[in-house]
Amino acid sequence: MAKPTFYITTPIYYPNDKLHIGHAYTTVAADAMARYKRLRGYDVYFLTGTDEHGQKIQTRAAQAGLPPKQFLDPIIDWIQSLWKKLDISYDDFIRTTEERHTKVVADIFERLLKQGDIYLSEYEGWYCTPDESFWTERELKDGKCPECGREVQFVREASYFFRMSKYVDKLVQYYDENPEFIEPVGRKTEMLKNFIEPGLQDLCVSRTSFDWGVHVKSDPKHVVYVWLDALTNYITAIGYGSDNPEQRAKFEKYWPADVHVVGKDIVRFHTIYWPIILMALGLPLPKKVFGHGFFLAKGGKMSKSKGNVIDPLRLIDRYGRDAFRYFLLREIPFGQDGVFTPEAMVERLNYDLANDFGNLVHRTAAMLGRFTDRIVPEPGARVEQDEALAELAESTRAKVEEHMDKMQFSLALTEIWNLVRAANKYIDECQPWRLHKEGQTDRLQTVLYHMVEAIRVSTILVQPFMTDAPAAIRQQFGWTADEFAWTAAVIGMGGHGKHVAEAAPLFPRLDVEKEIEALTEMTTNQHTTAKAEPQGAAKVAPTGKPQIGIDAFDQVELRVGQVLTAKKVEGADKLLQFDIDLGSEKRQIVSGIAKFYQPEELVGKKVVVVSNLKPAKLRGVESQGMILCASEGDKLSIVSVPDSMPNGAIVK
Repeated sequence: MAKPTFYITTPIYYPNDKLHIGHAYTTVAADAMARYKRLRGYDVYFLTGTDEHGQKIQTRAAQAGLPPKQFLDPIIDWIQSLWKKLDISYDDFIRTTEERHTKVVADIFERLLKQGDIYLSEYEGWYCTPDESFWTERELKDGKCPECGREVQFVREASYFFRMSKYVDKLVQYYDENPEFIEPVGRKTEMLKNFIEPGLQDLCVSRTSFDWGVHVKSDPKHVVYVWLDALTNYITAIGYGSDNPEQRAKFEKYWPADVHVVGKDIVRFHTIYWPIILMALGLPLPKKVFGHGFFLAKGGKMSKSKGNVIDPLRLIDRYGRDAFRYFLLREIPFGQDGVFTPEAMVERLNYDLANDFGNLVHRTAAMLGRFTDRIVPEPGARVEQDEALAELAESTRAKVEEHMDKMQFSLALTEIWNLVRAANKYIDECQPWRLHKEGQTDRLQTVLYHMVEAIRVSTILVQPFMTDAPAAIRQQFGWTADEFAWTAAVIGMGGHGKHVAEAAPLFPRLDVEKEIEALTEMTTNQHTTAKAEPQGAAKVAPTGKPQIGIDAFDQVELRVGQVLTAKKVEGADKLLQFDIDLGSEKRQIVSGIAKFYQPEELVGKKVVVVSNLKPAKLRGVESQGMILCASEGDKLSIVSVPDSMPNGAIVK
């Protein structure tokens, strides 16, 4: 029986400047999805590449005194070296200067021209050269490009146009019949409100003011303009229009694409222009276009002009590609915007990788060395603690699959880390060192086996996100291919009797102040100069309290909790008593918010809990933590999180 196919693409990147962390975000996300599908048994085809035509490239090549192709080659080499350094597992890298692409683009243009979908006219309007985008007067923002904020030029030239208006009703009907075509759903609303409902303009698809591009066969003074050229890479790369039968068979096998992964700034081109081009060609539309949010710097969207570009190579060289990949996909929900901060990265690497995952592997291997001569022991009968860990592991795989199928990478990683933290807690509660000291050999062997199994399951599940650590851990513990298969991510499917090698910690703990200083230097906006503060002056936060270092903040543990029950504390007008579900445990918490909330309106609410606060008694009732609230004057509001965040998730 043939494997199910899965065709995934990233945009083909424009080789303007060296790619920044935002470009890496798109590609790492697509790679994680491709790796996940391969682990699930799919025949995956993962495409990326470069968009190499246009006025910008011709101008820059001329300034460098080089032919465009010669100018481009070292830039493309740099891009491919970055993907290699990130271990991107693409199956094909297409350059739009390749004949397999240019020939088919020229043929497509002639076909659309002959069938009346393309017509000759004159373009008159506003053009942004850096973004290679045409804009109407209505679409400009303060007279500038609405995408990049730079100056636009008024241009007038003979151009061919694509009759977008001919297909707009059919496109809207497709949106209605395929509600999962555009994700997140808010992107669909943007397309309708901003571009379709005001009246979709016909698309300019040729230029005459430069000649670096695919020339129109029937009118060679025109070159095919960027989007008709660039977007068709998704089909030319897999053999559409090829004279080679094997290549054409590839197109039949993989098209339509399962998902185009793109940044939100180019959703318009992928969900309006590209579907209409495919309709005109009589081809099926892609099943999904996922427009993710931006990884922003403190100065906003990253760009060279702002001086806030973060070079991914510097981060990879300093922390390793696993740490870099993990941070990108864990820090923000895929689809939303997030801000890169040095503090956030150091916290993720120290807490999640060093303290949680790395510590679990290292302490388990060390205890096997102390108690069993590094041999994984045969387990005995399970007790309740073992069953609970095994049940969590099995449910974790199901939850990871559910989130990955929706491209919710951050939530999938949250589930894996819930298992990792539960395994560390299991060790603390079972105390193998005590079992060894007391001579409880059978119980010790069972506990050690389950510790190893929790690592095996976690390591299998983390493979889409990291590439080096899973391979290293598998080698250290000696697991076979069968034991390391996705379907084997269940406690009890790993063997015993294997020798576990010694190994250094995978993720050493970082010096917080040193790393924040280094990251700040990497990400400082070079176009602003900070005013020097008087030496010795005490720094004061906006609240008037002295500023604290990251180490002080590290001591506070914030977790997501869900209110199970709520009631008033007898004899205390201001106090409410809650039972809170923190994922791995339940807590009783008392809070002085009765003046602002009725108990029944809080049941089911997701709140933020200070979970490592010392217990205290309020009116004789023990409180095991604190619920975070915001207050101003006589107003108070509980700090809440989306329902999609799992109970017990760390808040940072």
